[in-house]
Amino acid sequence: MNAPLSKAQWEELRRQSEAAVLDEIGLPNVLLTYQQKAVGLLDSTAVSVLFIEKSRRIGMTWGLASAAVLKASRAKSAGGMDAMYISYSQEMTREFIDACAMWARAFSQAALAVDEFLFDDSDEHGERSIQAFRIRLASGFEILALSSAPRTLRGKQGLVIIDEAAFVDNLKELLKAALAFLMWGGQVVVCSTHNGTDNEFNIQIQDILGGRSKYAHMRVDFDQALMDGLYKRICLVTGRKWTPECEAEWRQEIVDFYGDGADEELFCVPAQGSGAWLTTPLIEARMTLDPAEAPVIRIELPTDFLQRPALERRHLMAPHVEAIGEALEGLDPKSLHAAGYDVARKSDPAILELLAIETNLNRRSALTVEMRNVPFAEQKAICADVFRNAPRLVGAAIDATGMGMNLAEDLGREFGIRQDETGAGLVWQVTLSSTWYNEHFPPVKTAFEDGAIALARDAEHVVDLRLVKVIRGIPSIPAEREGQAGKKRHGDFAVALALAHFASRMEWREYDYEAARPAPNRFDSPERDGDSDRPFRMGHMRQHRGIF
Repeated sequence: MNAPLSKAQWEELRRQSEAAVLDEIGLPNVLLTYQQKAVGLLDSTAVSVLFIEKSRRIGMTWGLASAAVLKASRAKSAGGMDAMYISYSQEMTREFIDACAMWARAFSQAALAVDEFLFDDSDEHGERSIQAFRIRLASGFEILALSSAPRTLRGKQGLVIIDEAAFVDNLKELLKAALAFLMWGGQVVVCSTHNGTDNEFNIQIQDILGGRSKYAHMRVDFDQALMDGLYKRICLVTGRKWTPECEAEWRQEIVDFYGDGADEELFCVPAQGSGAWLTTPLIEARMTLDPAEAPVIRIELPTDFLQRPALERRHLMAPHVEAIGEALEGLDPKSLHAAGYDVARKSDPAILELLAIETNLNRRSALTVEMRNVPFAEQKAICADVFRNAPRLVGAAIDATGMGMNLAEDLGREFGIRQDETGAGLVWQVTLSSTWYNEHFPPVKTAFEDGAIALARDAEHVVDLRLVKVIRGIPSIPAEREGQAGKKRHGDFAVALALAHFASRMEWREYDYEAARPAPNRFDSPERDGDSDRPFRMGHMRQHRGIF
């Protein structure tokens, strides 16, 4: 990570900058400096295309909403035009329309209606519709929020705002459709955080910076936003008192939270290699569980653990074993469960992920156990304890690549090995490869996109999921490790989650027994037997099958 300044350096910088503007009085401007600059560029007839590379969560979209309202509320003779907003998620489009409605009221414009409508999205495959949002203004122009499909721009004209452009499905084709607006005086804004060096958004930025493109350009990283008053505005809204010390502490918390992704997420430095497999906003949106709902138990043993007496080794493991036992006791006995186990010993943490399968087939993290410097025997014992006590366990997928083969075999002996979907064992021995990633990572991404998975809120798990990159079209984990020395991570949680999700989707069988009563014997009677109501110690087997 490349955080430009330390906490102490930032605190001193802000103290000095405040001393230079002691004459600042009255209420602040509604828009922060960088928001004003973006709106001002769009108000200029000299700017037809504007690219903005930015930090996450600095309110740039909120500022662009004011520009959209200003454009759409004017008469045509004054430069008014329709404004269209495009992003990769429906939640973002709804937020944009809400922000525009707020600005319309603030500007005292007559917003005739805010509504949802079905926008024609026909193509060569037939007619269909998508949900969109619209504000109709008294000027006769509209603010539309649309999907990121390029065809939604057909036949339209005006201002186009493409937000978080690095994360839309096909930015190149979308730009091709949007830039056609320029022929009749339209404008295009392309705004985003980065998503890898090979992403089309970064390619366009590099063309601008290299002089190959004449488009206008803005860059607003996290520190610039803070210098322009971002944290002051947060304090104003939340009722907190601003001080340089508080801002420095808050800044450091944000930088630490993003960890190895801070360069890309906060400081506008695209990550090397292809784009991230999952976006940070999408990951965070699925982290809805608190520690009580989805415990994350981290075990780190001393490097000389094996050289210590047996009694001391048991003492070191006891609190962790107790915590795992309490977590297992708190699981829902009616839910099905599936496990994934990414084996490691020295450089990376070994991670066991347990997913609960809800009645609507959504997956929910039930328990995560991370183990650093934990010997294989203790790892095996922990896994066996989870496998035995997780209610209705339908499968456990274990990384059997390299050192994991031994553990996968030993646990397979105890719980049964699954070779294919017709087997009756619990343990899937998985050899991780590009082929396996290509086949089984996409369903995990679909679960994230469809809101069909819920995870614990954990900053290190965000880092792991962000480490997965799309390399030559295949979700992969680069060889480089991230993190501090001795605490490196290698996408370990992402692998454990994918293994657990894989195990939860495979065909499974559940066996149980019903007691069978003896057939009535006309020569026997309860009086003679005295025990005829006791069932035999045998029964017939019931088999349940399911595929997720």
